[in-house]
Amino acid sequence: MKKRLTSCGVYQRGEEGEGVFGFLVDDIKQETRRSARLTCCSCKKKGACVGCNVRSCRKTVHFPCARKEKFVSQFTGLFPSFCPYHSPTQSHSVSSDLSLPQSCSVCLDIIEPVLSHSVLKCPCCHAGWFHRECVQRQAHSAGLFFFRCTLCSNKENFQEEMLRMGIFIPERDASWELEENAYSELLEVYERCDALVCLCSDGPTHSAKSGWFEVIRCRLCGSRGTHRKCSGLKVNTRDWACSDCTRATDGKASMVASPQSGPRKSLLSKRRPSPIRSSVSCKRPSLPVTAGSSEDLLQALAPQLRPLSVQVEVSGYQALLSGLDLVRRPDFDPALSLSVSSLRDGGTARQYFLKLLVQQIQDSVVFEGPDGSKNLALDSQALREDLYFDVGCLLALSLVHGGPSVGFFSCALYQCLFNYPANRPLAVAHMTPDTCFTRQVSRIAEAESLDSLRDAMVSSREFLEVAGCDRPIGSLEERGALVEDLVGFTLITRMQLPLQRFREGLQTLGVFDQVQLFPAEFRNVFCEATARLSAQLLAELFTVNWSEQTEKLNKETPVVTFWRHFLLECEERTQLQAPPPARHLVLRGVQELHGAGGQPPCAPPPHAEQLFVLIIT
Repeated sequence: MKKRLTSCGVYQRGEEGEGVFGFLVDDIKQETRRSARLTCCSCKKKGACVGCNVRSCRKTVHFPCARKEKFVSQFTGLFPSFCPYHSPTQSHSVSSDLSLPQSCSVCLDIIEPVLSHSVLKCPCCHAGWFHRECVQRQAHSAGLFFFRCTLCSNKENFQEEMLRMGIFIPERDASWELEENAYSELLEVYERCDALVCLCSDGPTHSAKSGWFEVIRCRLCGSRGTHRKCSGLKVNTRDWACSDCTRATDGKASMVASPQSGPRKSLLSKRRPSPIRSSVSCKRPSLPVTAGSSEDLLQALAPQLRPLSVQVEVSGYQALLSGLDLVRRPDFDPALSLSVSSLRDGGTARQYFLKLLVQQIQDSVVFEGPDGSKNLALDSQALREDLYFDVGCLLALSLVHGGPSVGFFSCALYQCLFNYPANRPLAVAHMTPDTCFTRQVSRIAEAESLDSLRDAMVSSREFLEVAGCDRPIGSLEERGALVEDLVGFTLITRMQLPLQRFREGLQTLGVFDQVQLFPAEFRNVFCEATARLSAQLLAELFTVNWSEQTEKLNKETPVVTFWRHFLLECEERTQLQAPPPARHLVLRGVQELHGAGGQPPCAPPPHAEQLFVLIIT
């Protein structure tokens, strides 16, 4: 078609329905005979039908050759064509206060700001410069009704200039408007449950017309959804916002948290979700803006606790199992006070339960490493049961309810959770001792020569491949970067999901956010274990009131000496893990004060007077 339009000897003398788009058949045959005698100045072959519109110029070319020879064909009026010597040109007309462009306004590639056959500019703003091929593709895509300058959006003058410079503008709508069902996706609504685990038997893409398994969408972005059942919502809930929108609006978007943060349930089990995050997000008080002691900061969260209590049934000394049963209840509300039964009578039952709970959490499969310096362990069963979230939730509950300090986190775990100290690289010393990964990384870190380093890498090739660190090493100086990558993979990358779920559990009652605001103040609560009760410390708890009478004083001195030696003997036997002696020491009150965890970080100070009963048999 373009060949007929640009031919010099044929014109559209018929109507649009006659001949070929208005070109009469006889005229086409006549032009074919005429061009058969003309030689192309480019390929030197016959059949050149495109000639320069200047009468004095005799250059003729084939239509495909015209582009190679930089002919300009104007697709308007009589469709004239011009050779490079007579083709229309553009002038700069750029004021001194405008800088020349450095890139094409269509493709954004680098462009040399020199007007030529291949470089054009906008006649209106003088700031839009284009490659000829780019602006031609834009014209093909936009069509007559949407073709305009990409910078100033001028349409009339821009189209006129581009036609003059040989740009073909098809007289049709834009290509995106002509595509069948081009906007059909705008009529679709998001109907997929994005909960971490979907409870619907028909799958996450199923949406009922109403009820528990109707997919409701985020009321702010509409690009996330959840079944009511899968996020622990009420059956008539319509107002819900995803976690991204909730964070962007500072938690004011919705009273219910997102399923992206994980429902309150196992990853694979069928237990019902809990509205725990709803309680956390709507009950959290205003946090203090100035730092204080960790006790004060935790007590600032205590007003969330309501007078109503939830009963905790403890079987024997299984505090952790009882705690897990508590937080996995479908109606669990963390803002309710804890009431412990079947463990110990009196007002100390809750404190004793929380103390046992922290002890058993430390010894659970969720953590690994020496006492007082635990890292998170990667356990598949714990992931399936969502135990990381549960443990984080229980620790947060313990702290807010006045339980003992956690005291067993390693510095690396505290840094991974709360980024404190900020942006400090982790080292081999932060890894869990005596594990397969630690031994392999240590061998690489301790290599003293390039050969020994390569040998260590060969023996650990499978680990390096999993960590994405199986790369050639050319010098011993590259060892440091390799070790840093391996440590980061071991402690952070492979632990992403456990760390995420553990953080989300710690968000209960706002504990995680409070610690993030004041990480230095809380480090002692999580990392530095309370000093163990030693014989010397226990002896210092008592003040001996010596008798004034010499006879009684002589009898009391051996008893006190025996007491101190007895404590030392018990301490030594405990350290050696030997069976206890026949004499039994029962200390009531000491266990409450110094047992496992010592003074609670969020509790009133104990009474100065404690009752101690010493029974020696």
